[in-house]
Amino acid sequence: MNTIHGYSPSGNCHKLRLLLEQLPLPYRWIETDSSRGATRTLEYLALNPNGKVPLLVRDDGSVLVESNAILHYLAEGSAFLPDDPWARAQALSWMFFEQYSHEPYIAVARFICGWTPLDSPRRAELPRLRERGHQALAVMERHLSRHPWFTGADYGIADIALFAYTGVAADGGFDLTAYRALRDWLIRVRATPGFVPMPPPAPEHAALIAASH
Repeated sequence: MNTIHGYSPSGNCHKLRLLLEQLPLPYRWIETDSSRGATRTLEYLALNPNGKVPLLVRDDGSVLVESNAILHYLAEGSAFLPDDPWARAQALSWMFFEQYSHEPYIAVARFICGWTPLDSPRRAELPRLRERGHQALAVMERHLSRHPWFTGADYGIADIALFAYTGVAADGGFDLTAYRALRDWLIRVRATPGFVPMPPPAPEHAALIAASH
């Protein structure tokens, strides 16, 4: 059984919970609140010197980090990861897009809105983050206007990777009204068998998100 160290309101962590529930595979979840320093302890840093979640530990003690690498590992041999090399590479390209062109803007805007004080100087970053985040959403919209999924012909790990923070993009101040194909895709993902929603942020974070818009 795999053990996952994760912070439930994190999209990067929720990716793993969603895939594990949909496979389904047994797993042990250790709630690790990175917002309160749980990833900076000596014990945790011994597992992941980068001090981030999520983290997977196998029964033999071996460790894997980085959410999309863990997704790829868990999905191996399942319908969530294409067998065809070209289709698999296309799925991976969207997962790299998610980490390089999507998550740094949509996820970070959400973090600033919900996990920093209202007078934080980091809030000056929000206009730029939202501009770049909308660029990523527009790329997704163009793809989804022609294709139902990102993993290939069927739903899979690239969809899970992109869904995690897109599904809560409104927390970061992103209005998805103009993205019809993307909104339809969100509905399709939520309708997949075994889907589980991301747990809501704690009340103090939810209050900051509400006050940020």
